[in-house]
Amino acid sequence: MASAMRGGRRGPFRRWLRRLGFGVAFLVVGALGVFGWAWASLDSSAIARAMIWMDADVGDQLRFPSRVIAAGDAVSPLPRGDEADLGPSPLGGPGGFDAFLRQTDTRAFLVVQDDRVVYERHLGGTDRGTLHTTWSVAKSVLSTLVGIAIDEGLIGSVDDPVTEYVPELLERDRRFERITLRHLLTMSSGMRYWETDLPWPFADDTYTYYGADLREIALEKSEVEQPPGEEFHYNNYNPLLLGLVLERVSGMPVAEYASTRLWQPLGAERDATWSLDSEDSGFEKMESGVNATAADYARFGLAMLHGGEWGDTRIVSEDWVGEATALDTASDPADRYQYFWWVEVERPGRFYALGNLGQYIYVAPDAGTVIVRTGNDWGVDNETWLGVLRDVSDRFVIDAD
Repeated sequence: MASAMRGGRRGPFRRWLRRLGFGVAFLVVGALGVFGWAWASLDSSAIARAMIWMDADVGDQLRFPSRVIAAGDAVSPLPRGDEADLGPSPLGGPGGFDAFLRQTDTRAFLVVQDDRVVYERHLGGTDRGTLHTTWSVAKSVLSTLVGIAIDEGLIGSVDDPVTEYVPELLERDRRFERITLRHLLTMSSGMRYWETDLPWPFADDTYTYYGADLREIALEKSEVEQPPGEEFHYNNYNPLLLGLVLERVSGMPVAEYASTRLWQPLGAERDATWSLDSEDSGFEKMESGVNATAADYARFGLAMLHGGEWGDTRIVSEDWVGEATALDTASDPADRYQYFWWVEVERPGRFYALGNLGQYIYVAPDAGTVIVRTGNDWGVDNETWLGVLRDVSDRFVIDAD
């Protein structure tokens, strides 16, 4: 009888343990099922990619498929000049500027002055042939390709409505016809864009970065929120729609257009690549995903420094370079941003391409200088980097005087 009573007292506890065990097992099986689905869906689901890949890092150029931006047979010279002394570390301490680069997780740092390489460092297992992914630097490349398409007459004007080239947007909202290519280039389209610091699966930045069909996302998820031209709002639907325009008017993939109109005329020393949304869709990640050597990024910056020319080759019109990098609020609401290029407010005339985790092409025409920095991470904040790039360029302005 006593034994039966003890058994009765243990019964509810055992039942509770059994229920807990079943619950834990259910959660484990459910989690394994969800992650199993995510692994199996990496080629087709933005949510799956956000779950598995998490935040962006330099390994993304290996995770996404890509298309080659072919270089030509002729490599343009990028000769070496006398080694420049860039001074002490901006963070202080021993080791000078080289120590600063190591402290900030820099992968490549290249300074070109008067068309000569005067400082070049490759760190963290990289070398001159390493392809560096640079995220939103791709937007500055896209801007230049749009300028070239206008020079060729494939696009009429930046004041053309986007619906002239992507008319299906009108089927969802007639207000799209008020958005011009200029509004897209200046990030003032008025389209909604919800961005989070974490890879939340239903945020716009997740869809536009991890999406497996970016054409569909650009056409179906972009939404007009306010009139265009009133407010600067960094928004990755803008480059996606411009990529659609460029693909349609050129009749070729954007990477192929970049190869024939930009990379080959630049005399790039290596093939680059442009990451794609997926193998099935095959659309370039217009908001990011150009992967190239530091030296070839420098060639691109030098062409912009020289008003659209590199050597004897006209790549894009001087008028376009002036418009794309001007300190001007006459046609858009932000003085610090023009056609997918950031504008140096403290040093008028200078401009730069900027990508996540501190990727820079800094162009200082007053110093005849282009600086390329790539890195695994920021190392220091954006304002500190701008101060460093500004100060390095200022050294050559003083020398020129």
